Amino acid sequence: MTEKEKMLAGESYDCGDKELITRWHLAKKLAKQYYDTDTTDKEQLNSILDQLLGSRGENVWVSAPIYVDYGENIHLGNNIEINMNCTFLDCNIITIGDNSGIGPNVQIFTVGHPVNPDDRLSSGKEGGFSFWKSNTAPVTIGKNVWIGGGSIILPGVTIGDNTTIGAGSVVTKSIPANCLAVGNPCKIIRNTLYSILSQEETSD
Repeated sequence: MTEKEKMLAGESYDCGDKELITRWHLAKKLAKQYYDTDTTDKEQLNSILDQLLGSRGENVWVSAPIYVDYGENIHLGNNIEINMNCTFLDCNIITIGDNSGIGPNVQIFTVGHPVNPDDRLSSGKEGGFSFWKSNTAPVTIGKNVWIGGGSIILPGVTIGDNTTIGAGSVVTKSIPANCLAVGNPCKIIRNTLYSILSQEETSD
């Protein structure tokens, strides 16, 4: 397996691998180009997003600045809005479903490090920097989800369809569909399935 394949599989990997570092630098370059592009130049903005992201659907709006590790492990559905100053550490796959919104200053992490320093620290490389040992897990955000500003989503979390995460929440565990969840750690405070069904019945 390549180091990239190990990373995406959640296995121990070398963050300093040439393929990974090359893509890391390219992602930073593309993110800067995106930030520097006139906000009215939709064609250029879309062209940069296509190089930066793994995939995106129709009607995707990303407000600069955006910060990523690799970019290519981020997959966006249709009708997505990502507000400014978001950080996506995409050392594993980040998936965001259709019609979902990400508030400003949201941080999505797919990578972490061992708590024990002896397990976390790497022995130094001759004449070079040595990265901490890392482990990864994907983050999946469903359809019709709203992630409130300033929230932090940790590795391995899945957020179900139609769910809202309140601003400033720290999501340490998966949250099911059709609910409102807030806090640190983020907890469900209300099931919204009834209200959704009520709206559908009213619209009929």
